[in-house]
This record gives sequence, structure tokens and C-alpha cells, in this order.
Amino acid sequence: MTGSGTKAAVEWLASVAPDPDACRWEWERNPHGIALLPAGRVWDVLILPGELGYPTLDVLGRFIDRPGPVLADFGDARMGFFVPAGTAARWVGTGVRGAGRGTWIVVPYPGRGTGGVPRPGGGGAGGVRWLVPPDGSGTLTDPALLELAMHEAAAQLAREGTHE
Repeated sequence: MTGSGTKAAVEWLASVAPDPDACRWEWERNPHGIALLPAGRVWDVLILPGELGYPTLDVLGRFIDRPGPVLADFGDARMGFFVPAGTAARWVGTGVRGAGRGTWIVVPYPGRGTGGVPRPGGGGAGGVRWLVPPDGSGTLTDPALLELAMHEAAAQLAREGTHE
């Protein structure tokens, strides 16, 4: 991500913080480069288990050029897809958790922990990191496309499981 892209992403993410200046200060001075941000204002986060999240991200990449921001957590156990605010309250799906209004998300600085899509167990510091960083434009993943990608990924995993 370019310097201006990172700046736009920082501003976009910090805009949801109760105190955007404190958020930016935290990112700059916290050795872990993370901040706690409220979901449900501009975006919600749908949290998938990593074993479904990575194939879902692969399928989503075949549907669209660039999904909205995607986080991976400690040990790649979970992935968070940024979707429009209000999605978490309406989402019904087994094994998927929603973080919406009234919840908070640990968010790394947009310029850190990015690059290619790492695979589960594929190294890294073991912390929260961006798989798809925000671009600063407010791009979010369409929940209907995410659901289609999840179904396709689950079907693919089921097919692979029957051929072992």
C-alpha cells in the first residue's frame, strides 16, 4: 500500500473511533501497532473459522477484483471480513460470528502485516494482521457475495474431504 493509501486507510478506520486522534496516537506509539475500534458505525465484521475463511477469500477473489478489508487473528484461527454496518444483526449462519453495534475489534495499523495472502500456519508474528488491508475508499465486502463465496468454499472443502 502506498503512503497516501495508508494515510487514507488510517483516516477511514480512525473515523469510527470515539477519539480519532487518540486512535492514531495509539497506532503510532503502541509497540504492537493495534487499536481497539467500535464495529457497527461504518462497518461490521463477520468472523469465520480460518479453515473456511481462507478458501472463502480465495473464492471471493474469483468474483471480484478486491474485497473489503480482511483480518486474520492469532494462529489463523479466525478471519474477519469487513461488511456494511448492520449486517451482523441480520446474519444467520452456523459457525459465523458477527461483530456489530456494541462490539469492539482489535485493528492493526493499516500499513503493517500486509502483503500476499498467507496460508494457515504460515508464519507471521501470530498477531492480528491484514490479509486485505483497507484502501481508504470505504470499500466493504458485499454480504451476499461473501455468502456465495462461503457456500462455494464449503462445497469445495466437502468435495476434498470425500476424496482423501
